[in-house]
Amino acid sequence: MLRNLVASLFLHEKIETTYTRAKAAQRLAEKLITIAKEDTVAARRLVAEYIPNPLRRQVIPKLFREIAPRYKDRNGGYTRVIKAGIRQGDAAQEAVLMLVE
Repeated sequence: MLRNLVASLFLHEKIETTYTRAKAAQRLAEKLITIAKEDTVAARRLVAEYIPNPLRRQVIPKLFREIAPRYKDRNGGYTRVIKAGIRQGDAAQEAVLMLVE
């Protein structure tokens, strides 16, 4: 589930989910962006381990060509979690997970 959330984050650059899922996905996304900042075959293979197979052809090129170069001079803090309110059905705390510009 977290791998799919992170893949969706990289594709859409913004996702809405529960707060606890957003915090868990944030940790994984930060690690993958840090790995992707160095564009090597080994880095691509490490990232490919975490991205679900149907999404690899879309996510990996975008991560290495568009997202990681944005953060070359940044040492962390690539994502942001913003609380978005309470979900009506089960009263779960919702949040928006987005990439920082």
